[in-house]
Amino acid sequence: MAEKSPFIVSPDWLETHLHDPGLSVVDASWYLPAQNRDARAEYDAAHIPGAIFFDQDAVVDPDSALPHTLPSPTEFERHASAMGIGRTDTIVVYDGPGMFTAPRVWWMFRVMGADKVFVLDGGFDNWKTDGRPVTDRPTKIAGTAFVPHFDPGQLVSLDAMQAIVADGSAQIADARGAGRFTGEEPEPRAGMRSGHMPGARNLPFGALSENGYFKDLDGLRAALAEAGIDPGKPVVTSCGSGVTAAVINLALASVGAENHRLYDGSWSEWGGRPDTPVVTGPADG
Repeated sequence: MAEKSPFIVSPDWLETHLHDPGLSVVDASWYLPAQNRDARAEYDAAHIPGAIFFDQDAVVDPDSALPHTLPSPTEFERHASAMGIGRTDTIVVYDGPGMFTAPRVWWMFRVMGADKVFVLDGGFDNWKTDGRPVTDRPTKIAGTAFVPHFDPGQLVSLDAMQAIVADGSAQIADARGAGRFTGEEPEPRAGMRSGHMPGARNLPFGALSENGYFKDLDGLRAALAEAGIDPGKPVVTSCGSGVTAAVINLALASVGAENHRLYDGSWSEWGGRPDTPVVTGPADG
C-alpha cells in the first residue's frame, strides 16, 4: 500500500476513535464568497459527532487589517480554551471538501505548541457521502485551559519576506491558482495587484490532493518536484491570505522537510502594497 502522510487520519480511524478520551474534533471549514457555502450554517445543520466549530474569521489578530492573521498566543489560548481544546489533546481537524482550509488550523495548533494534530483525509463531504455518522446536536464543551508554547520560527514577517525576495535565501511556494500567479486572472480581493513575488514557484494547493484525499508521499514528492520545489532546502509558503499556503506546509512536513515557514500576510499584504515588487507570467526557469 502507498505510504500516506503521518499527519492525516483516515475516516475509518476517526469513526473508530470518535469516543476516545482526549480526542478533540475540529470543523475548520471556511469558504470563499464565490463558493456560495456558509460554513457555520452547514456545521449547525450537520457535523461529525463531538466536533467543535473553529471560526477562521474570528480566531485572528483583532488588531490586524489583514484577513486571517495569526492571533497572539494569548488570544489563541482564549479561543482554544473556550472550545474545550487542550494542547495535549489528540486534535483532528476537517473541512468540507477536504485539504482546503483544515491544514491552516492544523498549522495554527502546531505553531501554538500542540504536537498531536492531524487532518481528516477526504473532508466532511466525503464523510457524509460514505454514510458515516453526523449530527445536528450542539457539542457540549467542557472548560479547559489551552496553554500555548508558541513557535515564532514557523512564521515569516513582511520584512523577512522582502529580504528573502531580495536575496533568494529561501524558495517561495505560492499556493494560489495558476491564473492568479501569472496575473492572467484578477485577485478576488479589491485593490490588489495581480502576479507573484520575483522568484516564486507556483504549486496550487489543489495539486496536492484528489477528491479531497491527500496524495500519498510519492505523489506529494512528485507535485513538489514538478513545481520546482526542493524539500531539502528552505521553503516559505504563501497564498491569498495565509490559509491554503498551509496545505503546502502539510505536504512538506509529510515528506520530512524540516525548514519550511509560512508567510502569514501572503498576497493580501504583498499584493496590496505599492512598494513590493510584483512580476507576471510563469515562474522563472
